[in-house]
Amino acid sequence: MKVLVTGGTSGLGHAMAAALAEAGSAVALTGRSGERARSVAAGLPGAIGIELDVRDEASVAAAVDEAWSRLGGVDMLVNNAGIGMRTVNPRFMTDPQGFWEVPPESFRAVVETNLTGYFLVAREVTPRMLAAGGGRIVNISLNESTMRRAGFAPYGPSRAGSEALSRVMAADLRGTGVTVNVLLPGGATATGMLPPGSVPEGLTVLDPAIMGPPIVWLASDEAAGVHDERIVATEFEHWLQSRLR
Repeated sequence: MKVLVTGGTSGLGHAMAAALAEAGSAVALTGRSGERARSVAAGLPGAIGIELDVRDEASVAAAVDEAWSRLGGVDMLVNNAGIGMRTVNPRFMTDPQGFWEVPPESFRAVVETNLTGYFLVAREVTPRMLAAGGGRIVNISLNESTMRRAGFAPYGPSRAGSEALSRVMAADLRGTGVTVNVLLPGGATATGMLPPGSVPEGLTVLDPAIMGPPIVWLASDEAAGVHDERIVATEFEHWLQSRLR
């Protein structure tokens, strides 16, 4: 399996890229810094690092072209690149801002990365997959509670939009051989998006490695034809068992 993972230098993206590479997939991981992407990829078996700014159409086209050329195609796209609330309000966990206090440029930056970025990369990859006869797209999301939580504009709306986009993509691609699914951790994860010391007492924070088993399964032969599903990593084993009954 040849896989392109956007935002693969840290957090959930790195955890998924590592799990896929260790399971035998050929992985291209991306980051805004090409140097960092290449450095991180060097630590994974057979992986390559590519510079990509998902907000920029020219950067997207160049990165997809490079991944396609160096991997010999892309069987799966993992749309993961995103920025969190720390870029808007560093104290979002302890001192949330009302949406009316969010600077417009910050709102646009999050939406352009977390939603428009998913669109741009999928838009570039999909025609190639269709021409190749098939492929898989996995869009990374988060809990629905975050989409309506006080103080979470624009992060919550950006991820709600990515879920709606995923459903539309799945509807558009039904029956084409290109599948679209949504994957989310199922809770707060220990990534750079959470400010140090901001986690409330009693809140369980998930290890990003929880994304490994479901993303490896989605890249497997067993997952061929699985389409328009919303898979929660914390519930993956139960979800998988229910499919086998």
